[in-house]
Amino acid sequence: MQDSSNCASAEQPVERHVAELLEAMTLEEKAAQLGSVNANKLLDDCGELDDDAVDEHLSDGIGHLTRIGGEGGLSPAEAAERTNELQAYLRDETRLGIPAVPHEECLSGYMGPEGTTFPQMVGMASTWSPALLETVTDTIREQLAAIGTAHALSPVLDVARDLRWGRVEETFGEDPYLVAAMARGYVDGLQGDGDGISATLKHFVGHGAGEGGKNRSSVNVGRRELRETHMFPFEAVIRTTNTESVMNAYHDIDGIPCASDERLLTDVLRGEWGFDGTVVSDYYSVEFLRSEHGVAADEREAGVAAVQAGIDVELPYTDCYGEHLVDAVESGVLAEKTLEESVRRVLLAKARNGLLEDPTVDPDAATEPFGTEDARALTERAARESMTLLKNDTDVLPLTGEGIDSVAVVGPKADDPQELMGDYAYPAHYPEEEVDLDATTPLDAVRERSNEHGFEVLYERGCTTTGPETDDFEAAAGAAADADIAVAFVGARSAVDFSDSDRERIYKPSVATSGEGCDVVDLDLPGVQAALVERVHETDTPVVVVVVSGKPHSIESIAADVPAVLQAWLPGERGGEGIAAVLFGEHNPGGHLPVSIPRTVGQLPVHYNRKPNTATEEYVYTESDPLYPFGHGLSYTDFEYGDLSLSTAKLPPAGTVTATVTVENAGDVAGHDVVQLYASAENPDQARPVQELVGFERVFLEPGETERLSFVVDASQLAYHDRNGNLAVAEGPYEFRVGHSAADIVTTASFDVTGTKSVPQTGRTYFTETETEKLE
Repeated sequence: MQDSSNCASAEQPVERHVAELLEAMTLEEKAAQLGSVNANKLLDDCGELDDDAVDEHLSDGIGHLTRIGGEGGLSPAEAAERTNELQAYLRDETRLGIPAVPHEECLSGYMGPEGTTFPQMVGMASTWSPALLETVTDTIREQLAAIGTAHALSPVLDVARDLRWGRVEETFGEDPYLVAAMARGYVDGLQGDGDGISATLKHFVGHGAGEGGKNRSSVNVGRRELRETHMFPFEAVIRTTNTESVMNAYHDIDGIPCASDERLLTDVLRGEWGFDGTVVSDYYSVEFLRSEHGVAADEREAGVAAVQAGIDVELPYTDCYGEHLVDAVESGVLAEKTLEESVRRVLLAKARNGLLEDPTVDPDAATEPFGTEDARALTERAARESMTLLKNDTDVLPLTGEGIDSVAVVGPKADDPQELMGDYAYPAHYPEEEVDLDATTPLDAVRERSNEHGFEVLYERGCTTTGPETDDFEAAAGAAADADIAVAFVGARSAVDFSDSDRERIYKPSVATSGEGCDVVDLDLPGVQAALVERVHETDTPVVVVVVSGKPHSIESIAADVPAVLQAWLPGERGGEGIAAVLFGEHNPGGHLPVSIPRTVGQLPVHYNRKPNTATEEYVYTESDPLYPFGHGLSYTDFEYGDLSLSTAKLPPAGTVTATVTVENAGDVAGHDVVQLYASAENPDQARPVQELVGFERVFLEPGETERLSFVVDASQLAYHDRNGNLAVAEGPYEFRVGHSAADIVTTASFDVTGTKSVPQTGRTYFTETETEKLE
């Protein structure tokens, strides 16, 4: 722990400097610090600075520079040069010489030219490894820092409860505890030890629960569900890290848009949780108060509502802030102290990031972290560890047996590198443009192994991702008939869709059906891909289905027939290598689902921690259980658990209990397992989830090896909000459960909480500590 007195003394000069700057500012200069300007407004067609535009937008200073490298399409060296030039202008040509905060997107890697693209976050969540994600974001931090970036608009802490939502792929899944744990790893890697990139937790709050699964639609959830499910990851990460930024969500909650909700952005975020960083707007969300929500009559009213609620910086450019806030103050509509409070936070962020000292970087060194062997090896490792084996009947995988002389590769996801990317990867974000992309497709990787193993590869695409054409089915079926095994690569194409009017897109051959703005009404494989798999399966050649998609598709119609299904998610630029490594037994799959995969869209909601009546009540034509449950993931070996034991059967409401279990690799292949600990209140005083994840650990075991895991759980982790809305640990019987998934519980142990106690603001534990010991 840092000494708080030293921290306070270190902050005093910074606070003084900020106070002096604030005192010297004109009203126009203060308002300018809450604005932003994007690359398209500052750069000409050749990627050089437009001097007139720079004067127009920066003469009073600016808060943020929006995606100079990414939106500008600049190489790392060029991005560093343009950023330096803009910072030099702010330093030398403005009255106070205050630099800007350059920000970029980096959900699955820096979203700009040459940025390393890692697996999309739903895939990273399948690793159940916050430590691996921290290593990934440490690499992302190096690339961002090299081009002069100080702030990043990631990670996503939305809890994915409606799988029709296109942005499920950006999330860490359906469980608030897993989301929080993964997000904490993301923030720790990105922000480093005080010298990193400011992380932005988004979208505050409830963005994954919009009506109809649509991206910006209204959210209507109860106050307990909002607190315990959707707010929990934000609270946990803010309380346990030095998170430097938060972004509001687009939607309204029960009629109040998040962008104008002072209770959320100020009372809860700052008042209750002590957050002292900056709140930045989601792109255009301030203006949406006028044009989409209709709660503001004009830009000035929208700007005033947002800044009074607690949004410090308007992104991606100044639309409703700037002169509108100046006018509001001069007209007596907005208190200047409100404006100054946001300016103070922005200046503090600049000071803490070292921008007030020297905001420039070395352009000659900007390329050094890009395209390195270490980065390539890391994204390949992340891809391997995200692979989640859903089904493996008759042990058709791995493809290492005798008699495989030919492999048929079919499907639209087999040989398109862009199909490996999530929506916030640079190539996927600009799907209509030619993007130079260094990536390994599954077909590339299978062909590489054909040389080593001596088999023939027969490739036929068969169909496109979304088009209706079936003309190439017979060619694909012919390739399968001539092969010993067929591997079908299917899934949804991911991108960001800004179109509001193109309603013919369903008939296009490769339109995105996953990603931001790509919400759907069903979870089937898009286009005619399911029919392609069925046609190939009719050849009687065994078919392995590899789902390369950010969507958890309902694939019951084909999963019942094919012997093996591998969920590869959107595995990034080395995704082909990750997939092939699992198919050919070079890597034992260890991924586990961060979402429940339904049999049909009509089952939604189908998350594992529903309340008892929702979890057990069935439909006429289908059961309530998902096709594949949360936490599910198969291996090429067998992991066996010993009996669960507890350090005490009587847990005081302010105490801790240690739950201990052994896990043995009982097979003959080394591999990873994810040991999952769930808790269930046996007789609660209100309807509670049937069980909740409270701890997990990813372990690696050689054949015959055994490890003892001890989960140290604080009683406050069992707390929920009582009838008065207060967080409290409730007296009564509970049960801990350890399993391979939420539905495959192996061992349990009961205990009693001996009293009821309110949990104070400073007395809550968010994460379970895990101790591991290898046994002889």
